[in-house]
Amino acid sequence: MTGIQTLMPEARTGLLGRDPTATEGARAYVAAGGYADALTPGQLLERISECGLRGRGGAGFPAAVKLRTVREAGDAPVVVANGEEGEPGSAKDRWLLRARPHLVLDGLARAAAITGARTAYVYVSDPAAGERVKAALGEWPPDVPVEVIETAHTYVAGEETAVVRRIDGGPALPTSKPPRPYQEGVGGRPTLISNVETLARIALIAARPDDRGHRTSRSTLLTLSSGTAQPLLTEARYGTTLRELAGAQGTPDARGALMGGLFGGLIGADSLNLPLDPVSLAAAGTSLGCGAIRFLGPGECPASVAADAVDHLAAESARQCGICVAGTSSISTTLAALTRGRADSDAPDKLLRWSAALPGRGACGLLDASAGTAGSLLRIFPSLVRSHLDGPCPGCASSPPDGRRLAVPVPKITGIRSPEAGIPRPSPAP
Repeated sequence: MTGIQTLMPEARTGLLGRDPTATEGARAYVAAGGYADALTPGQLLERISECGLRGRGGAGFPAAVKLRTVREAGDAPVVVANGEEGEPGSAKDRWLLRARPHLVLDGLARAAAITGARTAYVYVSDPAAGERVKAALGEWPPDVPVEVIETAHTYVAGEETAVVRRIDGGPALPTSKPPRPYQEGVGGRPTLISNVETLARIALIAARPDDRGHRTSRSTLLTLSSGTAQPLLTEARYGTTLRELAGAQGTPDARGALMGGLFGGLIGADSLNLPLDPVSLAAAGTSLGCGAIRFLGPGECPASVAADAVDHLAAESARQCGICVAGTSSISTTLAALTRGRADSDAPDKLLRWSAALPGRGACGLLDASAGTAGSLLRIFPSLVRSHLDGPCPGCASSPPDGRRLAVPVPKITGIRSPEAGIPRPSPAP
């Protein structure tokens, strides 16, 4: 079971909302200021730029830059709310779509207004999320037509070119780039693909014109987990330390963490004093990514966690790029041999070579994540890696990698409100 708890003092105004265990209906959302038009699309874009809002899907790209680029491309753009949460350790996007669908749809409609889009999609792999979004569309139909597109849940299905390919009727598999979706996306038109949390934050910025978006842009949703305590979905301010997050999740004596889902690599115990801030984390050689952090309990071996992560990636490969299939499989096999104490003496050298040579050679980020995880294990825990050449450690022996333990379920939502009709729309801004 995944718990849910805010770490912000102004909890009621954050993304978790007033009751994170219940689905928010249209009436409650409008009463809290949703769907209001206090800012024009141009004014909202300036607010998004001023507050420095960055995407929450993993890459952290400036949201205003993406919006402007698609708007300036013209030719009837398309906007997509990307809720296909492929990272096994993340639950925030599925929770948002299940619990606060109107917040996401409000942000999607505002992104459409900013870019001039005439068509919008919500892209999901979680059937429960898809049903909640459809119900919300019935409560409050937006000005732009919105279609819900469902896909199978895989690690690569949320990659932006895979999203375009699936919406256009093909398989949810990445394609070579360029062109990027903002150049030529759904139906050959310029397409904005935005993570659902990013869109939710755009809606909050619009609902709080006096705040100018700064509080909204300086917090983030996080999925925290470990092998020793239950997972936790939370919202925290930038500046909160990773050690504070570990304590809140129930692993105060963590020996490190796997950062950014499967993309930020491993960090050691000393790095837990780092603040939760994209710039500070990047300077330390790691990243927040999708906001999923997997802490290492005192009895857990970093090698076993790294092997678990790469085993999952190897199983999730789209198998379109030979270099990815061969490279990820080789890393996975070598890490698994390390955890069993059966690796050849040159295993660390092989891992080091692959971690340097493989990034950037696949069609998506899966190969980069595999190589980066192996590289971080060697960089942060070199002595531990060498010690595994003599035999498995107690942590590995009691916890053989199986690629499944990293998965985090969505927090349980018990309050489901019936669709409400007859809700008066707010008056547009003069």
